Amino acid sequence: MRTRPLKVALLGCGVVGSEVARIMTTHADDLAARIGAPIELAGVAVRRLAKAREGIDPALITTDATALVKRGDIDVVIEVIGGIEPARALITTAFEHGASVVSANKALLAEDGAALHAAAEQYGRDLYYEAAVAGAIPLVRPLRESLVGDKVNRVLGIVNGTTNFILDKMDTSGAGYSEALDEATALGYAEADPTADVEGFDAAAKAAILAGIAFHTRVRIGEVHREGITEVTAADIASARRMGCTVKLLAICERAADGRSVTARVHPAMIPLSHPLASVREAYNAVFVEADAAGQLMFYGPGAGGSPTASAVLGDLVAVCRNKLNEATGPGESAYTRLPVSPMGEVVTRYHISLDVADKPGVLAQVATVFAEQGVSIDTVRQQGRQDGGGEASLVVVTHRAPDAALSATVEALRKLDTVRGVASIMRVEGE
Repeated sequence: MRTRPLKVALLGCGVVGSEVARIMTTHADDLAARIGAPIELAGVAVRRLAKAREGIDPALITTDATALVKRGDIDVVIEVIGGIEPARALITTAFEHGASVVSANKALLAEDGAALHAAAEQYGRDLYYEAAVAGAIPLVRPLRESLVGDKVNRVLGIVNGTTNFILDKMDTSGAGYSEALDEATALGYAEADPTADVEGFDAAAKAAILAGIAFHTRVRIGEVHREGITEVTAADIASARRMGCTVKLLAICERAADGRSVTARVHPAMIPLSHPLASVREAYNAVFVEADAAGQLMFYGPGAGGSPTASAVLGDLVAVCRNKLNEATGPGESAYTRLPVSPMGEVVTRYHISLDVADKPGVLAQVATVFAEQGVSIDTVRQQGRQDGGGEASLVVVTHRAPDAALSATVEALRKLDTVRGVASIMRVEGE
């Protein structure tokens, strides 16, 4: 074993960063044995010096992250500060000054991953980011290495624990969205500002990363169709249950049947209770991968939190340090297919549409005509009169698969019917 340690700089010392530092210290001997050389925490960049950081030598703490990554003796930089800047500039500077990088920054990788990969290649460095997608769940490396000889056709998953917790509570307890969000916040699953989670931004960034790796093309977050869960109601959950389904916020990345394009989308959807993803409860994540030779694979586990995310970071750190000792680099970006990302309107899906309609003869025929005119085939229809009277009824239509644009046009046409009082809910149906 080499006795001279590999020096590691840590950018960020919050929930994840502090756990990374703790594991590096408490498991130092095991990590050294696995790497083939000891590792040394050479510096920790933070925003505020005043905050106490248990277990970390105060002499290592600095607020000058740029000076830390420019030192020249740093072998690996671990970036867990998040956001676009200064993270992007710091990572690029680290490459320029001889360090490889381990990052958990999904937002930056989804927005500017191509430029970061190009910089890593230019300077002969590693860029690893297992922790950016699904916490402790090994997913990036299996897609980037284990399945690289296969053809991946679809990646379908729950990649945000906050939204899964909220939807699970709505399903199991009958709570409304606001009540479930309050519980998630109280338990620490939701941030004080939960927008990134509940509006689907977090999941969309992960979908962009997964689609790029799975299909060997470049997908940016702006190309991912995104819908959140704020409009999901207790009535939607109840409707799903009547269909033998549950509601999940899904990240779906697909290769077109003709192989000429890909799609990436995030939205709530009904999935059958028989689907493996339906049983994913609480704040857990799970991702379903479908490939030509491997068939169907499922990856499951905690997708966020200090310890799970730190586990992924440390796994990358060991891999990068091994590469350093061997004077080699791991796999970089693979974007040779250059496949375009199709808009959501071209995606073929099924819909569950709940309508408030006039309770009188002929309404169902009018509604069916609208679907026929838009070329959308109906699978099932359920109509029920309101117990409170008032001359209204509920009409639930589940369609066969059709282009999303045709389904959207159908909904707009239904809104114009005099007999349709309102569209109570619209949700896609997946996993069949």
